[in-house]
Amino acid sequence: MTAAELAGHLGLALHGDPVELTGAATIESGGPSDLTFAASEKNFPAARRSRAGCIIAPPGYHPEPGQTVILTPAPRALFAAALALLYPPRKVRPGIHPSACVETGAQIDPTAEIGPQCTIGENSAIGPGTRLAPGCHIGHDVQIGADCLLHAAVVVYDRTRIGDRAILHSGCVIGADGFGFTPQNGQWVKFPQVGFVQIEDDVEIGANSCVDRAALGRTRIGRGSKLDNMVHVGHNCDVGCNVVIAAQTGLSGSVAIGDGAVIGGQVGIGDKARIEPGVVLGSGSGVLTSKIVRAGEPLWGTPARPLREYLQQLALFARLPEFRDRIKLLEKNALEKNAPEKKK
Repeated sequence: MTAAELAGHLGLALHGDPVELTGAATIESGGPSDLTFAASEKNFPAARRSRAGCIIAPPGYHPEPGQTVILTPAPRALFAAALALLYPPRKVRPGIHPSACVETGAQIDPTAEIGPQCTIGENSAIGPGTRLAPGCHIGHDVQIGADCLLHAAVVVYDRTRIGDRAILHSGCVIGADGFGFTPQNGQWVKFPQVGFVQIEDDVEIGANSCVDRAALGRTRIGRGSKLDNMVHVGHNCDVGCNVVIAAQTGLSGSVAIGDGAVIGGQVGIGDKARIEPGVVLGSGSGVLTSKIVRAGEPLWGTPARPLREYLQQLALFARLPEFRDRIKLLEKNALEKNAPEKKK
């Protein structure tokens, strides 16, 4: 693809020669056939030194002689769109591999692709244009919508509902039993998990993440939400629309997260906590059981609190050795002042 063709697809003007582009690279490592981008003014010096064949940059960028550029107010977003053009996903190859096992009553759209060693349970349905990579297991009475992509070794338990254009990465487990037990005669007895999981349209869930089925009712991941690798969503959680959750975060049972919330990595959220729409929780934060977290400035720490307050407390904590030494000095001076005079 030439830079001129790319600019045309993006609906933008090209400044410079219509060089041939075969890939993309960082601004430092890009070569004559690579596309790169300058996210902001601070990247301009590196962009001027770059050997990349074409640079997507903000309007304030003034290229060096011979550089080819595409100017846009949103270089990162346009670069993402360009990557999709330069590296198109593999097209679905309709059909069912001979090694796949499809049980009675399962309905598979003729345009879907079922890869080697996949298993599809009784009365499940796979929608048009959906692709199951090798080794996926789909349980009984599962509904998967159109144009979904399940990477290798995804497991979807019985009665799960998945909307359109969902992407589930390898090792992802949807619909496993929630962690429900009740004490009885000195032992833990399993509380049957008879609910289901609902994954709405345009959701992406990372590798080795788990979304547990509800004890009763449903566990929901709302439309457009994105979960990173190794995220755990407990039973009966309700994750709203367009929520972003980074890696190694864990949601206990019955947590509710409002639309548009941003949850950093390694965040722990106690059961029945409620995260209101638009909340930003920083990495490593902790939310206590049944806590209601209001939107406002970003929150950090355990328990999660406003970032400004967290930073003030962190600064005070760093000065504890100084305070300790000052207290010791004050104690020493007080003891010396109050000590009885030595006899001559």
